Amino acid sequence: MGLFEDLKVLGVDVDGGLKRIGGNEALYKRLLNTFVKAMKGQQVSPDFDTNDYEDVKEKAHAIKGTSGNLSITPVFEAYSQIMDLLRAEKPEEAKEILKKVIPVQEEIVACIEKYAE
Repeated sequence: MGLFEDLKVLGVDVDGGLKRIGGNEALYKRLLNTFVKAMKGQQVSPDFDTNDYEDVKEKAHAIKGTSGNLSITPVFEAYSQIMDLLRAEKPEEAKEILKKVIPVQEEIVACIEKYAE
């Protein structure tokens, strides 16, 4: 299997992502590599301070946007929930979602890195 097939197995809407950028596969691959770099720079730890999480909100918002633009559905949906919970001042519940999504996002990042040119 190739990158796109492997990503589909992980729940990424590759067809939707390609559609957003006019079907340009080379551009989509470059954007996926940019996503990997962004994820490494915007990591959110599940042990954040529940009394001061503005930085977490900013990072989660950035991840949500980037993953949404590329149709990386599992990450986008989880960070959408995380953002909603943080805005509702429910950081403990947000932490639980974060603990579940981190292994998923790590698997997606590893998959993209495996095929990086």
